[in-house]
Amino acid sequence: MKRPILSIISACLLILHCAAFPRLNPKAIQNLLKRDPASTPCPFGHDTAHKQERRAVGFDPVAQRVSTTGPHAFVPPDFAAGDKRGPCPGLNALANHGYLPHNGIAPATTIINAVTEAYGMGLDLATFLALYGTVFNGDSVSLTPGFSIGGPASSGGILSGLGILRTPSGLSGSHNNYEGDTSATRGDLYLTGNNFLLQIDQFQQYYDALLDNTPAPKQYSALFRFRQSRFNHSIENNPYFFFPQFAGALVTPAGYALPPALMANKSAQYPEGYLDKETFKSFFAVTGQPGSFKYQPGHERIPDNFYKRAPGTEYGIPKYVASIHPSFLPITPIRYHVIDLTKSCSSFVLDVLQFARQDPRLLSVGGNTGTPNSFTGLDVSALTKGVFNGATLAEGNNLQCFIFQLIQSEAPGLLTGVYEDLTQALRGLTENLEGNLQGLGCPRLVGVDRGLYERFPGYERARGVKG
Repeated sequence: MKRPILSIISACLLILHCAAFPRLNPKAIQNLLKRDPASTPCPFGHDTAHKQERRAVGFDPVAQRVSTTGPHAFVPPDFAAGDKRGPCPGLNALANHGYLPHNGIAPATTIINAVTEAYGMGLDLATFLALYGTVFNGDSVSLTPGFSIGGPASSGGILSGLGILRTPSGLSGSHNNYEGDTSATRGDLYLTGNNFLLQIDQFQQYYDALLDNTPAPKQYSALFRFRQSRFNHSIENNPYFFFPQFAGALVTPAGYALPPALMANKSAQYPEGYLDKETFKSFFAVTGQPGSFKYQPGHERIPDNFYKRAPGTEYGIPKYVASIHPSFLPITPIRYHVIDLTKSCSSFVLDVLQFARQDPRLLSVGGNTGTPNSFTGLDVSALTKGVFNGATLAEGNNLQCFIFQLIQSEAPGLLTGVYEDLTQALRGLTENLEGNLQGLGCPRLVGVDRGLYERFPGYERARGVKG
């Protein structure tokens, strides 16, 4: 199906922003998103009639029911006792329901199990995010590698004390290496003073943007203007706004994509999910009515009668299956449904590209240079020594190739002073990244010029994992 209006919008945005942002090719993004319904049926396709979606997906109330009783009954955090909660409402809810340790300090394998079991996240995406969080914000050399979903943790079963040189930051201390500016419901760190507490005004904007009685994929599509406004807000107000390749271009969009993808309740009427506003409030620890919302930090809750994604429609990374290093395998098998991700059309990366097609700035790398409205895009070609460039970043698998290889290249420098043995610390993540890159035909990245980041005071202040 052709989308001439979107193509025109993309072209206009490119003309308007070519001076400040790396140029992206809207046709390349559109081609990547094109799908042949005859060869790759798409149960969550945005262009498919609702009735066709119902037939393609199906609904199994037994297989998809998520328990919120017994060992999974809601128990609020005890912050006085040291329980950790952080910027991710989905992980907070899992800790409150016993899918993760109640103290919020969890082994990577437990996190993988939890997000696949309770939400239907794909094993590939779950594994990569858990390993990345463990290496950068937890302890990857422990006998039980993992991380805190909130602030720093010096105990809790994941820290061996051997081979790690300082207390891990946890997700709340992950600015610019995991968490980033332009979040959907959390404030920019250097504007609000923290990056983990929900901002009521932003929640209200998200709430208002959610379409009623609408399938989740179309609810996500309707969030574009909200996503765009948050990006503009950071440019216009945050002199230290920095938008890095992973925390910015890839992770920040999760705050917009994951609620419709994973928190939307599935039913016979909406097998692809519908994120009603009461469910939305529950997952974000908000009560009350519009205009008078109340937020109770750390009290995120999975609603009763919640149904996750259908088996075979797990939300993951397209085109490839994650590699899991044996040292990260649990004693008990991870519970997930085997799916052919080479035919998956419901994926996080495709959702990221959907918004980038409408505003190419959302795939840019750069930041403000010390004053509001001073956003300067980084020259991707200069950063990668000519291997990638902004004009082709959205072609084929280049986005995945660019981000995953950049992580491989930059991780040793970012983690200097964190671990005694970087090779050992990075082993699990390296194996995972190599597995993800296998078969993609990526151009080989041999190094990056990190000195280009130094013009951005937001990068200098956070210094990646050293924040």
